[in-house]
Amino acid sequence: MDREKLVKDLLYQIRLGEDSGYEFKRVEIRGNKIKGPGQKDLADEMAAFANQKGGYLILGVDDKTRQITGIPADMLEAVQKRVKDAAIDNVEPPLPIATRLLELPDEHGDMKNILHVDIEKSLFVHSSNGRYFHRVAESKQPMKQEYLARLMMQRSQSRLIWLDERPVPGTRYEDLDPSLYRKFLREEGQPERTQLRKLRMLVDDDEGNEKLSVSGVLLGTPSPVNWLPNAYIQAVCYAGDDRDADQQTDAMDFTGPLDQQISGALAFVEKNQRVAARKLLGREDIPQYSLTAIFEALVNAVAHRDYDIYGAHIRLHMFADRLVICSPGALVNTMEVDELMARQASRNQLITSLLARCPYEHATINRSRMMDKRGEGVPVILNESEKLSGKRPEYKMVGEELQLTIYAAKKEPYRP
Repeated sequence: MDREKLVKDLLYQIRLGEDSGYEFKRVEIRGNKIKGPGQKDLADEMAAFANQKGGYLILGVDDKTRQITGIPADMLEAVQKRVKDAAIDNVEPPLPIATRLLELPDEHGDMKNILHVDIEKSLFVHSSNGRYFHRVAESKQPMKQEYLARLMMQRSQSRLIWLDERPVPGTRYEDLDPSLYRKFLREEGQPERTQLRKLRMLVDDDEGNEKLSVSGVLLGTPSPVNWLPNAYIQAVCYAGDDRDADQQTDAMDFTGPLDQQISGALAFVEKNQRVAARKLLGREDIPQYSLTAIFEALVNAVAHRDYDIYGAHIRLHMFADRLVICSPGALVNTMEVDELMARQASRNQLITSLLARCPYEHATINRSRMMDKRGEGVPVILNESEKLSGKRPEYKMVGEELQLTIYAAKKEPYRP
């Protein structure tokens, strides 16, 4: 919504007062500290909206007098931080919100700063400070146990559609970056928006509003973590064989679209792996790892991980003797670890389909697309790595994540 229309609609709503979709809060400042509203109160209001049909929290408007009291300019950043902290620290699971700073005229015509917070209806049921609230008319109310049980059942059923095709609250068509999504389009003459809907990168939510799907966010936006905070790869390199902060030599988070995360993490390994040498008829450089195997492992990690697990991201840890990739989520379709060589199943069919369309070039990796849908990734990882190191990589389940360990090649250093 453009700013002018948003301001007009908001002024109209302020005249009407609070209802099931709007909550007003006066911001109390004393000295350089925020005295109200408190972080817990903000969390309760936002969770109540998310558990109902969504709504707007407006800070800088008195809920009783409907006067536009505003927020001092030097306190705007602190107020925004309090709201965001409340959504992350006091709400479980953490709540994605969108904030906008606006100027509204008060009763004397003086312009005042207000904070507009947009809370979308959630796919989850959120608790705040250990309690469950929902919006009833113009106020939040604690949920009764029978209502809570029914709501949890309804929302769990809503999540039964493929996770990567779900609409992401707070997104819109304009969030897509043409430079990122056009590589997936193949139908000349068809409007781009139509093709994006066919690809399920654009979908409708329960209210009929057009949103980006999880796949659309992950592959069509510059920063997926804006909506899916755990959708990134954390890479760390250690000089020794253990996780020791004093031994850390390099670290980086890769937060862009999935194809860029894969390329970035691969470059991280290429930069940090040691290259030994042996002397046969001449000098032969021996890398610690097969880049082809690492590439396949990274593609599998982003394609098959569970994006539904809060607080869990992909971890890539390099040690002196091995490389470990931890991917959130159990194996799907009751698969066991020892079946990975023979067959593969994905919880993210749309992501795998899009990665199979995604062009890829690398000097030493024989691949024209990001993903090979023939299911040869795991055999390549195991065989290429064992050929180099003499030791077969190991998959195992650790809690709710799949852990892959690839052992480093050990070669005698070259001595001229």
